[in-house]
Amino acid sequence: MTADRPVSRESESSEEVLSVVPYGLRVAAAVCWRALVVAGALTVVGFLAVKLASVVVPVAVALLLAGLFSPAVSLLTRKKVPRGLATAIVLVVGIAVAGGVVTFVVITVTVGMPGLIDQVTASVTDLHTWLRAGPLHLSQGQLDQMLGNLTAMLGRNKSVIASGALTTAVTVGELLAEFVLVVFCLIFFLAQGRAIWVFVLRAVPARLRDRVDVAGRSGFSTLAHYIRGTAAVAFVDAAGIGLGLVIIGVPLAAPLSTLVFLGAFVPVIGSVIAGAVAVLVALVANGVWAAIIVLAVVVGVMQVESHVLQPLLLGRAVRLHPLAVVLALTIGLVAAGIVGALLAVPLLAVFSSGVRSLTTGPEPD
Repeated sequence: MTADRPVSRESESSEEVLSVVPYGLRVAAAVCWRALVVAGALTVVGFLAVKLASVVVPVAVALLLAGLFSPAVSLLTRKKVPRGLATAIVLVVGIAVAGGVVTFVVITVTVGMPGLIDQVTASVTDLHTWLRAGPLHLSQGQLDQMLGNLTAMLGRNKSVIASGALTTAVTVGELLAEFVLVVFCLIFFLAQGRAIWVFVLRAVPARLRDRVDVAGRSGFSTLAHYIRGTAAVAFVDAAGIGLGLVIIGVPLAAPLSTLVFLGAFVPVIGSVIAGAVAVLVALVANGVWAAIIVLAVVVGVMQVESHVLQPLLLGRAVRLHPLAVVLALTIGLVAAGIVGALLAVPLLAVFSSGVRSLTTGPEPD
């Protein structure tokens, strides 16, 4: 009995202290320390993701491509084609299509670049004439001084330019290695995705396994709908803007259309930047009125995308508030640049879908 008295006194003392602390403060303290633990865990995960970006990014890209190509593999599998052979067929066709597009773009740039250079030269000559005869009335000496300052600035930054070229060469090597990793992961995701997911589920407690299984499948379904819908929207954007560029006669219409297609995979800012590049090329090559018409085409296509295509193709699958999209895009862009902007929204969509699946209903649907 005597041994229990100190414990009981300590317990009574703790209860007296808790009775003095306001209830709201106790709840706030409990929420805060749990929030700190979650924030610490997220910080560790983010730190590891940044350190292992050369592995994490290719795996994430492979998951995106798996969501895009999995319907074709499933279709061939239903046609009694072995899944390994179906995966090989889809990958070969996909790589062939991508290689054909790249070859077409390179050939188009090679053919159209001399004409664009001539037009740029003419534009520079017109600018030179305007600077001398226009409202600025600059003298030849002032123009020569400006050109000299530009040449001197380039001379001072030769080392920076050289190091940038070296960095670009290293980056190309890293990109090739990451591309090989993407293809390697994609093969296994398409051929053995279900077996890999079942293996991952073994780490989940048995009582939660069914619900986590449903949440994971729901998240991947959302990812698949997102990447397919985004690809469809990107194709429509590229076709609409590319057709406008061809009609107006803007050079390098095919590369610019490809840039619009790729830019559409970065929500909000990708299409805007690609459209701005198209307007700039039209301004330099065809003049002010052509640039205004191209701007009108870009704005019209963007309006169709935002008011028709996005709600129709992505609204039901993604179900993200525009503010959440913008915030995720901004955080991804600040944290990891273009790659972060590319992956932030689909990652948020998968997370949101998984959380909704875990929190709806007592049993998995």
